This record gives sequence, C-alpha cells and structure tokens, in this order.
Amino acid sequence: MTDQTKPAAGDPADLPLAGLRIIDFSRLLPGPWCTQTLADMGADVIKIEQPDIGDYSRFNPPTYEEVGAYFNAVNRNKRSIALDLTQDDDYALARRLIAEADVVVESFRAGVTENLKIDYDTVSADHPSLIYCSVTGLGNPSAMGRVPGHDLSVQAVAGALGKNLTDGEAPPMPSFQAGDFTAAVYAAIGILGAHIRRQKTGKGCYLETPMYDSLICSSNVAMTGPLARAAGYPGTPEMETWGANPRYSLYMTKDGKSAAVCLLEMRAWHKFCRHIGREDLIYDEDWEHRHTPHGDLADEFRQAIAGFCMSRSRDDLAEEMKAAGISITPVYTPDEALHSPHAKERDMLRIVDHPTGGKVAYLVDPLIRAGLADPERRPSPRLGEHDEEIRREISGGGED
Repeated sequence: MTDQTKPAAGDPADLPLAGLRIIDFSRLLPGPWCTQTLADMGADVIKIEQPDIGDYSRFNPPTYEEVGAYFNAVNRNKRSIALDLTQDDDYALARRLIAEADVVVESFRAGVTENLKIDYDTVSADHPSLIYCSVTGLGNPSAMGRVPGHDLSVQAVAGALGKNLTDGEAPPMPSFQAGDFTAAVYAAIGILGAHIRRQKTGKGCYLETPMYDSLICSSNVAMTGPLARAAGYPGTPEMETWGANPRYSLYMTKDGKSAAVCLLEMRAWHKFCRHIGREDLIYDEDWEHRHTPHGDLADEFRQAIAGFCMSRSRDDLAEEMKAAGISITPVYTPDEALHSPHAKERDMLRIVDHPTGGKVAYLVDPLIRAGLADPERRPSPRLGEHDEEIRREISGGGED
C-alpha cells in the first residue's frame, strides 16, 4: 500500500483533464477557484483579463514581492492574455479562442455577456458542443439577479447568517466565504458532469451556478426544521449543532484560548466521562439524543466540560485528548492552523519560487494524493504574460 500522506507524482499528460481547454473570463473568487481546480487536474486554462487592470483580485492585500497572496491562491496553472472585448481585433481573437475551446467560464453581471456578444446563445450557435458555465451571485434570471452577489449578501439572504439570532444583536461576521466556495464547487462538478456527458453524446450545454442556489442547496443541516415545516410538519425539535448542545460546542481553556468539544455519540461521551472521573454523568441514552440540548442534564454536562477544559491549557488539553482518542481539539488561528503539526504531516503547505514574485506559498490540492492534480506545473500569471504565446497558437504558429 502506498503512503497516503505523500502526494503522488506523475506525468502531466496523465492528468485527467489534460487536453481540455477552458477560456476563463471570471475574476475574484468563485470562478477562478473553480478553474484553478480544473487546471490542477490538467486543463489548459486561458485567463482573459481586462488590459491595464486585469482580475480585480490582483489588488487584494497582502502581497509577496509582486503577486498578491489572494490572486496567487486561486490562479495557478493558468495562462493570461489581456483583451479589450470592445475592440474589434481583440473581440475577434476572443471569439477564435472560444471556438477552439471545450469550456467557457464567466462571472459577469447580468446582461454583460450579451453586451459583449460572448453570451451562450451567440457563441454556441457555431459551437454546439461548447460547455458554458456562468458563475453568478443571486441568479441572473431572477428579480434579485442584478443585485451584486457578494459572499456576505448571499450568506445573508440564504439564511446562513440567521441561525440562532439574538434580538437586538447582529450576527457575527462569517470567517469563511461559504457562498463563493459552494458556487465554485458546484461549477466544477457541473463542468465535469457536462464533460462526461459530452463524451457520450457530443452535446454541450449551458449551466449556471449561482452562489445563492449553491449555498441554499448545501445548507441541509440548517434547513432541516424549515424543510419539515414546508412539508406540513412541526419541524421541532430541530437538530442541534449550533451551541445549545453542551457536548458539541466551544469552551475556553486555562490560558485564555479555546477548544472544540465534539462528544455527540454515546460511546464518545462515556469515554470522556470515564476519562475525567465523572461516570455519574453517564445515562441511558439513545441515538435520538445525539443532536439535542440534553434537556435537564445540559447544565451539569456543560459545567463538567467547562471545568475540565479550564483546568488545562489549550495545547496540553489537545495533546491529552489526542492520546486518549477523544474528540476535543484546539481552536487555531489561521496562522496556527497552517503551521500545525497535522498540517505539516498532511503536507498542506508548499513554498515555491515565483518567476517574478519571489517566494510564494500555496495550499496543496488534496487530489494530488491520487495523482489527479498537480498544483506545481505553472505559477499564477502576470497580467497578459502569455499574450504572444496564445496569439501564436491561434494563428497556427504553435507553442514555444
């Protein structure tokens, strides 16, 4: 058996999407992360950018010597060409690129692709096998489709911020771009599915992956109560994973840090109780108790867990629980998470030399372990870096 913690190496030609060409008009996060994932899997992604400005994420801090950390994190394995689609020559080149492509990805506001004459109906008329993916905010053919779809606004209207609201208090800001990434994942899945179907039928398709639809569809746990009520049932009690369950919550530690306690299963709870010498907290429970607040026992459970966590520093607690096989883990800052022993064991961080950006860092694609991805083939591109190369290819001159 191979060592599953070590990435598999292989020939780039053996990557699953080798030979697939994607024309990428998207910018910022959802579209570029989707196309980077496909590029890691071997696709030739040509990033079309606005001259002089490019992808707006190029300006997001912090930066390495030249390239931004954000831009670098979602645009590796791509080639960049700067085209002004309002200019006839550049528009003609864009259309030629599309004509020779397998996939187009765009993330413009509603109506922009029609104005630029690169919308699906226009380009598919001469290219019916094209897969065309629009990554949108709230869904273009909708009343809210023209509202800019930022991640925060999408999380708000999708209900992701509305769980356990307290009257008179705003919910906390999310620390993860759930709307952006769920749309990116659905876009990648949709493109792969369309590609497989096209291999069978020869037909392309248009697919839209709105951040809103994607996040709603991924909110199964938060929506269990609303789904039950929508079907005519009371929808109560609801599945409790939001802090009211004392055995699935966050607790402070002796050194002012915190830990995540995940003792949902009866066996896990029994093991913890025996570890801390509180067998009196073991009771005859069943599977339906797993995701509940535990009723009259909640306060006693919470006091026992809180007291135990506060008796130890975060890292000492984590080491003790790891040795015991109990699911109480440290709450890390992003810096701590990136450099934790587990992240190092899983080889999640690589530092490489960028041709112009100095030392840059990237997060390792987990598909690399199966030989399905290779994040190291090409660094994130400079704006228009591959203009001449791509123009030669289109004119029949071939690659360097």
